Amino acid sequence: MRLSSRLVVLLTLPPLLWAGNAVVGRLMVGQVPPLALNALRWLAVLVVLLPLGWKAVATPAARQAIVQRWRELALLGLLGMGLFNALQYTALTTSTPVNVTLIAASMPVWMLAVGALVYGEPVSRRSLVGAALSLAGVAVVLVRGEPAHLVDVRFVPGDLWMLVAVISWAFYTWTLARPGPLMRGDARPAWDWAGFLLVQTLFGVVWAGTFALGELALAPAWTLQWTLPVVLAVVYVAVGPSVVAYYCWGRGVAAGEPPQPYHGLAFALIVAGIVVTTRRRRPAAEP
Repeated sequence: MRLSSRLVVLLTLPPLLWAGNAVVGRLMVGQVPPLALNALRWLAVLVVLLPLGWKAVATPAARQAIVQRWRELALLGLLGMGLFNALQYTALTTSTPVNVTLIAASMPVWMLAVGALVYGEPVSRRSLVGAALSLAGVAVVLVRGEPAHLVDVRFVPGDLWMLVAVISWAFYTWTLARPGPLMRGDARPAWDWAGFLLVQTLFGVVWAGTFALGELALAPAWTLQWTLPVVLAVVYVAVGPSVVAYYCWGRGVAAGEPPQPYHGLAFALIVAGIVVTTRRRRPAAEP
């Protein structure tokens, strides 16, 4: 398949927005409980999408189409909204935005694994090489270009939560790329991008809200502080990493094919550039 500049933008912009989401999520630690932040995010997304995708729920026939496909839509809402983002914000309570973003760059490995084990997608040698290069790029950043630093790398519980989140996202992407019979071809309702994201969000809000209520019951010490930074954070994560990023990701997958290892490699290189350019330079040694 020919890789157009439009497809490159569609599949590259979401990781950049999600990297910003990791930074915002870390900044909100102590101000908003992680699962509550996820629920607020998707509730705000629902408000944004309702006027844009209203046709998807406006008529009895439209709502019946959703009911007929509730299983797959509920699965998309769970994997892409209920689990992925909730796990990411939970990870950021103990991990760092850099670690979370780097773990996300291992996506090609999990895409290959899920595709091969669940969907029977053959794995080519080129795909394996690309996945290995992606992981190598992550390793280079982790050790700061010095292999001796490998023994100093330490992972925290948040890193494991982020790894589970990445696996969830791999399943979400494959579910988009390999839909069931009622979501394929002419059998799928004539949803535009906003309508399709809206019907997913309807289920995603239910999952996110349920998890947030569970968080409140199990960890009542968490408090929500409504300040201007919190409001701005919710607006950003609702518009940028949600509406814009999910639009680009969904259109990119639909227009082409499931993301390939070179997308993950590009993502790793982008993150490496950010880390290198923002890392504080060490003072020169005294002569």
